[in-house]
Amino acid sequence: MTIPRILAVDDEPAVGEMLRFILEQDGFQADFAEDATQAISQIKKSRPDLILLDWMLPGMSGVELAGRLKKDRETESIPIIMLTAKGEENDKVTGLDIGAEDYVTKPFSARELLARIRSILRRVSPLLAGEVLDCGGLQLDPVSHRVTSDEDVIELGPTEFRLLHYFMTHRERVFSRSQLLDRVWGTNVYIEERTVDVHIRRLRKALEPSGKEKLLQTVRGAGYRFSDKL
Repeated sequence: MTIPRILAVDDEPAVGEMLRFILEQDGFQADFAEDATQAISQIKKSRPDLILLDWMLPGMSGVELAGRLKKDRETESIPIIMLTAKGEENDKVTGLDIGAEDYVTKPFSARELLARIRSILRRVSPLLAGEVLDCGGLQLDPVSHRVTSDEDVIELGPTEFRLLHYFMTHRERVFSRSQLLDRVWGTNVYIEERTVDVHIRRLRKALEPSGKEKLLQTVRGAGYRFSDKL
């Protein structure tokens, strides 16, 4: 099962260490950044599944950083929880208006924060919560690492499995080859874009006996899309 990676951004190192401890104790991978510059660098290095973002940061504020991330196609889908000592309703609305998924006011309990994190991860990516994915009768179980169609097991290699579960958690969206390389293979892996086409063909071939290869669609001039709408 994929272990979710959380990035905590706070200008107080003590708070950052506390967040890291809470997250790692609960089974998450945790990274820490003290300002927006470090956060952007960390995101490029290891794309997080969720960001805990302090409202007040030196230089670029948390609100400004959140707005920048949500306007960037490469990072717009990363959910953000704003952390702040501010409790006014207007501040909460501002955070949500820029695209943040949730808002937690300091001081907060570890139990509350973890509950908010898991709730968002379940909503944006069932795979990270260990839930079985289903699209057009094709099922992917991240816990058993098994893909089935009408109870028939479909054998996939590790890369094809990662590619399929990324598509199944981002249905109806079109991804270019470069985007798939970044999000499935990782930004630190340097391989040619045509490698994506090779694995797409392998995935389709594995799905052919079940008739599910039609779910993986080529969008001319744009990339690939996973959809049960023909």
